[in-house]
Amino acid sequence: MFTIKQRIKSFKYAWEGVSKFFLEEHNTILHLLATITMVVLGVFAGVSRVEWLALVIVTGFVWVAEIFNTAIEKMMDHVSTERRPEIKYIKDLSAAGVLIASLVALITGCIVFIPKM
Repeated sequence: MFTIKQRIKSFKYAWEGVSKFFLEEHNTILHLLATITMVVLGVFAGVSRVEWLALVIVTGFVWVAEIFNTAIEKMMDHVSTERRPEIKYIKDLSAAGVLIASLVALITGCIVFIPKM
């Protein structure tokens, strides 16, 4: 059954996840610096609304990929603390998702910012 109280709790849990992610994961600093750099460059370069839209989408894509990567890594660490090739493969795939998202964001940033330089 849908209740306002349940919805508020679900948002509370989500924000707890966001705050833990920012406080405990070292990669968040790199992504935060990249995000701040993108916003500053966007303001000074005078990007268009469509360019902002592209930048926001790819930046969000990277953040979501990193959050899922972290969740998968934590889950795999919980499954087994010993080194196993299957778990390494899962973690490598998860990290590859972040790498690809980051490369897409970098390429998008180049497409937007290089012509403005």
